[in-house]
Amino acid sequence: MFKSALKIALVGASFALPFTNVLADGHKKDLDSIIAGDHRSEANIARDQYRNPKGVIEFFGITPSMKVAEIWPGGRGYFTEILGPYLAHDGLYAPVVSSITTTRERTQADNQTLYSRWAETPELYGSPLILDINANDPHLNVEEEFDMILTFRNLHNWTGGNYADAFIQSMHKALKSGGRVGVVDHRLDGSPNADKGIWGGYMTEGLVTEIFERNGFKLVAKSEVNANPKDTKDYNDGVWTLPPSYRLGDTDRAKYAAIGESDRMTLLFEKVE
Repeated sequence: MFKSALKIALVGASFALPFTNVLADGHKKDLDSIIAGDHRSEANIARDQYRNPKGVIEFFGITPSMKVAEIWPGGRGYFTEILGPYLAHDGLYAPVVSSITTTRERTQADNQTLYSRWAETPELYGSPLILDINANDPHLNVEEEFDMILTFRNLHNWTGGNYADAFIQSMHKALKSGGRVGVVDHRLDGSPNADKGIWGGYMTEGLVTEIFERNGFKLVAKSEVNANPKDTKDYNDGVWTLPPSYRLGDTDRAKYAAIGESDRMTLLFEKVE
């Protein structure tokens, strides 16, 4: 049962976003229509070639009637724009933010962008349930409620910060029996630094699997939908050398643009009782 929902001030009004759906039948849309929708930002659409939203969602087995949480969706809300409307009618989309006041200003700005989007377009997003998790308080405060939890390019940060285990244990608790976790992250396999397990924003599939297995999960499937063989993974500034970060600025920008975004693992784990 849910213990609490995070109360958020949206466009001047303070209210709890409940565990309900409020959309009329006419607003129910299929995945292709949502991905092609004009509600999506141009910046997010430009990344479709690297993030492969339809392929990822289909591989993870997400259906419109599922209850799905996404850890740290970010201000751009790439998958929020897709999963929010996709789940708003028959299921539930639960963005999990980091809202503590000690969080860096950029994260607070990202959160406000998302809050405003939901408040201004309820016909698209219905009533998403906003939850909170951060390194200082790694608890979702829900138990056995979600069919699936998603994390995109976060695990390398959690591992580097030494709180990956705490986050994953909280996810395990929040999932129903047999619930699953979908993971996408920068893949270190094939790199000269692969023996380190984690380096420059990349991680090996082996290390990711090890972390999940010691916290009550088993690997059930993997996909190459986000593979990029052009990524050599040997940059002095790590994965942030590539787009969209371009840490080196204009230096060799055309070279890195031609490589594209990172080679990524796409893994599916299942909760083990």
